[in-house]
Amino acid sequence: MTQEVRATAASRKKSPTLAAKSGGRSTPAPALNLHPYQAAVQLVQQGKYEKALAAFEKLLPTAPPEIVERCRMYMQTCQRQLEQKGLAFLTPEEEFDYAISQLNAGYFEEAGDQLESILSRHPAADYALYGLAVLDSITGRADECLEHLARAIEMNPRNRLQARTDNDFQGMVDDPRFTELLYPEVP
Repeated sequence: MTQEVRATAASRKKSPTLAAKSGGRSTPAPALNLHPYQAAVQLVQQGKYEKALAAFEKLLPTAPPEIVERCRMYMQTCQRQLEQKGLAFLTPEEEFDYAISQLNAGYFEEAGDQLESILSRHPAADYALYGLAVLDSITGRADECLEHLARAIEMNPRNRLQARTDNDFQGMVDDPRFTELLYPEVP
C-alpha cells in the first residue's frame, strides 16, 4: 500500500464511540443553553435596547454557531433603535432629511414611521406626503402612492412637477392613474 492509501485507511478507523463505551446505549448530545439568548430577545421585545445590546454582546463570544448570526442581527436592531431614540430634530425639515436618509439606506419601516410622525405633528407638511408617496412607489404599494402623491400635489402643485422627473417613481410610470395625476391637462 502506498502512504496515501495507508493514511486514508488509518483515518477511517474510528475510536470507540460513546455508545460502545456505555454498553451500546447512545448518549444524547448536550442540550444547548438558550436561556441567555431568549432573555436577550425578550429585552428587545420589551424595548429595553441598551440592556438587550449588552446581553447580546456578552452572549456573542460563547454563542452556539446556530444563533451567532441572529445575535448579530438583534445587535444591529438595538443599535439602530438606540440611535433613533437619541435623535432630536429642531425642525420638521430636519426630521424629513433623516427620514429620506433612512429610505435611501433601505430602512423603509423607519422612514415611514418618521414621515408619519411629521404628518401627525404638521398636517400641512406636503413634503412628508411626497416622501410617503416615494416610499410607497419603491415598496410597490401603487394605491397608497397615488393617494399620498395626490394629497401632496393638492397641498403644493409644485410636487406635480417634481414627480414628473423623480426617478423614484419608475415603478409607477406604466400606471395610467399615475400619468393622469401628473399630466391632467392631456386629454
